Amino acid sequence: MSVELVPRHLLFGNPDKTMGTVSPDGSRIAFLAPVDGVLNVWVGDASGANAAPVTDDRDRGIRSYFWAHDSRHLLYVQDQGGDENWRLYSVNLPTGTVTDLTPFDGVRAQPIALSQRRPTEMLVGLNRGDPTYHDVYHVDLESGRLELVRSNPGFAGPSENAWIADEDLEIRAAVRPTSDGSGYELCVLEGEGWRVIQTFDYEDALTSSTLAVSGDGTRLYMLSSKGVNAGRLVRLDLATGAEEVIAEDPNYDVGDVVLHPKTRHPQIVGFVRDRLEHVVLDPDVAEDFAAVQAIGPGEVHIQSADDEDRRWVVSLVIDNGPARTYLFDRGDKSATLLFEDRPDLINYELAAMEPFSFQARDGLTIHGYLSFPPGVERDNLPTVLNVHGGPWARDVWGFDPEPQWLANRGYLCVQVNFRGSTGYGKDFTNAGDREWGAKMHDDLIDAVDWVVGEGYANRDKVCIYGGSYGGYAALVGATFTPAVFSCAIDIVGPSNLKTLLESVPPYWVAMLEQFKRRVGNPATEEEFLWSRSPLSRAGDIQVPLLIAQGANDPRVKQAESEQIVAVLKGKGIDHTYMLFPDEGHGFAKPENRLKFYAAAEAFLAEHLGGRAEP
Repeated sequence: MSVELVPRHLLFGNPDKTMGTVSPDGSRIAFLAPVDGVLNVWVGDASGANAAPVTDDRDRGIRSYFWAHDSRHLLYVQDQGGDENWRLYSVNLPTGTVTDLTPFDGVRAQPIALSQRRPTEMLVGLNRGDPTYHDVYHVDLESGRLELVRSNPGFAGPSENAWIADEDLEIRAAVRPTSDGSGYELCVLEGEGWRVIQTFDYEDALTSSTLAVSGDGTRLYMLSSKGVNAGRLVRLDLATGAEEVIAEDPNYDVGDVVLHPKTRHPQIVGFVRDRLEHVVLDPDVAEDFAAVQAIGPGEVHIQSADDEDRRWVVSLVIDNGPARTYLFDRGDKSATLLFEDRPDLINYELAAMEPFSFQARDGLTIHGYLSFPPGVERDNLPTVLNVHGGPWARDVWGFDPEPQWLANRGYLCVQVNFRGSTGYGKDFTNAGDREWGAKMHDDLIDAVDWVVGEGYANRDKVCIYGGSYGGYAALVGATFTPAVFSCAIDIVGPSNLKTLLESVPPYWVAMLEQFKRRVGNPATEEEFLWSRSPLSRAGDIQVPLLIAQGANDPRVKQAESEQIVAVLKGKGIDHTYMLFPDEGHGFAKPENRLKFYAAAEAFLAEHLGGRAEP
């Protein structure tokens, strides 16, 4: 017997409350919640009660915020229409004044550092002078004064922020590409010069990253896969470059690190295996973490801590219901429930997210997750292969609205961490190099074969679905392997790898070199990139397509969708094209999300025969 339909707005509308944090002085709680349907920042007392909105966004909603260490200012970033040219805003809580700290058109702000020692100040990176590189600016939060403190001589890293500051808000280190662009150099500042203390070659570029300078300024905590397969947590002496290993696993990269708010020494580390598994490193927090785990079921996610490390905001995440967020007091080990993010979901029967693995055709072990429709036999089900973006990312266990939506509508949702995904060590990640549309896609086809072979999936009713890289995979499925799929849904997916790489934002200078090595070089390998581009075989499409695109997407430009739509129109191939004029790389506004998912639901019901909300 099928279960009750979950209304789409409960899955894809705004959460009731989310992203709880405690103020640095421990006296207040902040969180995101809607105001007239738009996410804004709210602040209440230490129990989360008596909360009121402190921002008044009326458009895209605020999706990221953080406290200044004076506990008087909240900061957040916002773009316009999805263009990802983030501006940095400050909210003065005593006065209610909101200040645009970086009021520059076409400039992207990158928060660099805040400090307990300088609670009314911060550092921010701005590509104001050169769109390719971010210079370092000092911000006085009381006056709003912005001052250039360090120009960028060519630093850029695998994560966009290349600068590393200490607790005095002094730049101590930075990351820059190697001369051939294939790897990264970690440099420390000596006087006005830079000294290289570590070089991360190409093979380690995606599994190594910096975290924080220790409170005493002598060491750098970072993730590094140098000399091993998986990224491990290490402590690097900034004077000598000597490295000490703190935590490691032979097969899984470190996926979560909790640092002490003052000393910055690591307290807890997590490895994302089938599920997130933590290891306590600091004996001082062992009893506290055990008490948090005992609150209830679910993975523990420590969201925030006050500056004295007395109070934690923690979330307990499950796969088939709302996440619960608590304020945990380390003194008496008490936990106060602050909120559930989507409490109405408790009224519905949701799907479990079940880990699975299989052997790819070349013997590589591939992991993923299956979400079965509740209340029906696991036999010959219509299936949606839901491909994650990145591709240098991975699917994880926990509540995910898309698998829940698909399972609730009667589909088996298959999520695959194909080769090239992160988290499984550098050998697995690097196995995806130059395999877009090839072995990476073979892994997806092998996953379909596996669920069909197990009897779970109906081979004649399989859709390939995804966003960003997942959108590319959907287009590859429709063009390279059309016999495998009944239909395809592409969200902001590239159709031509050459034009994709030629149009990335200028501040992706370091990532562009990685793309050239890992995908192909548009200057020298045009034919190779064309052979891996869905546009090259668009005329071979035999299945219905739904394509959705944000007009302001800076990563996958509108042209990536429109050039393949033009072929579909010219050849009379069945397709639907949805262009959102006020979105970028994905759908930030709930009304746009709901419009897309309504269309996708009707599309799937038509071509796979599942259920749809009236």
